[in-house]
Amino acid sequence: MIRKTVATAALALLASSFTVTLAHAADNAPLGAAAASAAAGPLNVDDYKETDVWGRIRSGYAIPDLNNSLVASHTRAYSIHPDSLKRISGRASPYLYHVVQELEKRGMPTELALLPVIESGFNPQALSTANAAGLWQFVPGTGKDYNLKQNMFKDERRGVLASTDAALTYLQRLYTMFGDWQLALAAYNWGEGNIQRIVKKNQALGKGTDFDSLAELMPAETRNYVPKLQAVKNIVANPSQYNVALPAIENQPYFTAVDKTSDIDVAVAAQLAEMSLDEFRALNPQFKKPVITGGEKTKILLPKENAEKFHLNLAQWGRELSTWTTHKITGARVSIASLASKFGTTPEIIRQANNIPAKSTLKAGSTILVPKASASQ
Repeated sequence: MIRKTVATAALALLASSFTVTLAHAADNAPLGAAAASAAAGPLNVDDYKETDVWGRIRSGYAIPDLNNSLVASHTRAYSIHPDSLKRISGRASPYLYHVVQELEKRGMPTELALLPVIESGFNPQALSTANAAGLWQFVPGTGKDYNLKQNMFKDERRGVLASTDAALTYLQRLYTMFGDWQLALAAYNWGEGNIQRIVKKNQALGKGTDFDSLAELMPAETRNYVPKLQAVKNIVANPSQYNVALPAIENQPYFTAVDKTSDIDVAVAAQLAEMSLDEFRALNPQFKKPVITGGEKTKILLPKENAEKFHLNLAQWGRELSTWTTHKITGARVSIASLASKFGTTPEIIRQANNIPAKSTLKAGSTILVPKASASQ
C-alpha cells in the first residue's frame, strides 16, 4: 500500500507532537475476551441500549491491547492537546453512528470506528500528498479495486456510505489474510505485501510474527500507526483520565439516504433540504460538480428532519432541478471564451464548474459542464 500523510489543518496541533500518517491496509486482529459475542457472529444492533455512541464503541472493543512506549507517547500527545481531539470528535459526530453500526453488522471490533481519527481526522474532504481521499483515505487504485467510482462527477472515496463499506470489506479481507488485527492494521498502512514479506522473514529466522516482534522491520510511520489507534482507544475508554472531554454523540442515526430520481443542482438540493451548502457537502462530499448526476442508485444523505423538508419542498418546487448539462468538445481548438458566449455565460463560470486552470485550453473529445440554454437566458 502506498504510504500517505494527510495535510489537513484539522490535525495541525497534533502534528506538532507527532506526524499523522495514513495508508490503506486494514485487517482484523485476533479477538479478545471482550469480543466473545462478535466471534460468534454479527451482533444484533437493536440490542444496544447505550445512549451515547462512545459507550457503544467501548462495549465492542475486541482487539488485544498494545502496550509499549510508542502507545504511551501518542496517548500523552493526544492528552496534551485535548481540544484537537475534541474537534476531531465533533467532526465525527455525523458519521460515527453509521460506522459503528456497520461494524457491528459484520461482527467486527468497534474500535475500528476510531481509525478515521488517524486516517483523516474524520474529514471526508481530506486529501493526502499521495492522492488518498476521504474518511478512510483510499488511494485511487485501491478505491477502484473496491468498486469506488471515480469520474468527473463524483469520487466515492469521499462518500460516507460507499467508502465505509469498502473500508470494512478491505479490513475484513486483511484480517482473514493475517489472522491478527494489529498486523492487518499495519498492512492497511504499509501494504499487505510488505507485511507478508516481513512475516516470512521472521518465520525463517524462528522469530515471533506478532506486531511487537515485527515492528523493528517496519518504517517509522507504520511502527507508529497501530500505537496511535491504541492511544485513541485508551482515551475513548476513559476520557476524564486523560483530560479529554468528548462531545456527546447520540446513539441514533444522524442521517438518512434519499433517492435521487433526476439530475439536481447541489445548491437546489441544499435549498430544498433547508441546509447550508457547507452542511450539505459535509454529508455528500463525493459530488465534485455543481450538479448531482447519476441514475436511481445515486443517493444523497440528509439529516432525518431535513429529509422530510426536502420531500415537502420538492413536491412544491415546480421548476427545473438542474441548470447544468454536459457538452462534448468536438473542435480541435475551442476557446473557453467562445464556449461561454455560445451558452450565455462567462469563462469564469465554466472554469469554476469544471476546475479548469487559467490559460488552459479545451481538448477535443473532452466533456464539460455548461449552463443549460434555458438557465442562461
